[in-house]
Amino acid sequence: MIKSLVGGIVAATAFVMLSSSAIAEPEVVKGPAAEPDCFAPWAADTQFFKFPKKDGPYRIALANGYIANTWRIQMIQTAKAYAAQKDVAAKLKEFKVVSTGEDVPAQISAINNFIDSGFDAIVVNAQNPTAFGPVIKRAKEAGVVLVAFDNILDTKDAINVNVDQKGLGELWAKWLISHIPDGGKILEVRGVAGTSVDTDRHNGIHEVLDASGKKWDVTEVAGKWDDPTAQKVTADAIATNGPFVGITGQGGDTGIVQAMIDAKHAFVPFGGETENGFRKFCAAHAADGLKCSSAGTGPAQVAVAIKTAISALEGNVVPQSVKLPLAIVEDPNCKEGQDYFPDQSDNFFVGNSFPTCGINFTAQEIMGQTKENK
Repeated sequence: MIKSLVGGIVAATAFVMLSSSAIAEPEVVKGPAAEPDCFAPWAADTQFFKFPKKDGPYRIALANGYIANTWRIQMIQTAKAYAAQKDVAAKLKEFKVVSTGEDVPAQISAINNFIDSGFDAIVVNAQNPTAFGPVIKRAKEAGVVLVAFDNILDTKDAINVNVDQKGLGELWAKWLISHIPDGGKILEVRGVAGTSVDTDRHNGIHEVLDASGKKWDVTEVAGKWDDPTAQKVTADAIATNGPFVGITGQGGDTGIVQAMIDAKHAFVPFGGETENGFRKFCAAHAADGLKCSSAGTGPAQVAVAIKTAISALEGNVVPQSVKLPLAIVEDPNCKEGQDYFPDQSDNFFVGNSFPTCGINFTAQEIMGQTKENK
């Protein structure tokens, strides 16, 4: 009799756990999204989620990995600036930020801690796209909305927010091909190894170069999207493998151009990111041969990720994968006061807004925030 009773209790407990797990999971529904101009689906076959509605205000966390470059610092500052905006702050009970460096287990542990602490949603810039399977499962079972952005997660069980990173690499490669008729030696300054952004951009560059029918000799170095690091590895590459007929850089591009200047390397066509300093160089030296394609995504995509998390918690329909537009300017259309700002920091990323989502920031609003965990 006792054994039977215990068995019944265990079975009932398991049923309750399974039921609560099922209730916590999002329902797959038909689109469009609640704000279709902002939450654009990645592709025609992208699924749409509808999470159970929760009453606010919400506890939301940002679990960042790598922090030691300008883009990530500006991203943290942008996240804090967005959370501080009056209409957003009214929906937040708590907004917490943690950066864990390049240590993947540490980032996973941080996400687990947020789940255990009862946070309603977690946005994550993932250090590795494939290592988060167990924590994704835990978030789903706990009813925690998990939104990955920039460096996304290889899963259909979390929401991903990103630009077409592979397409960005393709764009830079096409720029080089169009300006270098005979092929030749190219310098490719990559980002942080192991991240989805670095891999996708690299693959896009090489697929286009390989399909061009021209002969390319590519020297790869790791600049970690950081000006000082990129400047050093570029200087070393020029000294050992240069000169180059073209350059592509995933970030740290102001440092890359400075290394060219210091080494008295000829200015060459360059496909790079959207740093203000890089665009200043491109405008100043276009007539000298620095023909630039400056394209990428501003750190404000973190604000879109937070906005997506809030919308999902409110029970609105959101795509499983949200596609954001690229910010692009190319020679000779780089205009002062619009595409670059001489009086602003070189390290500021231009194009840091998503008007279709109502997300716009001034430099002062962002730079007033800190990069530290809080």
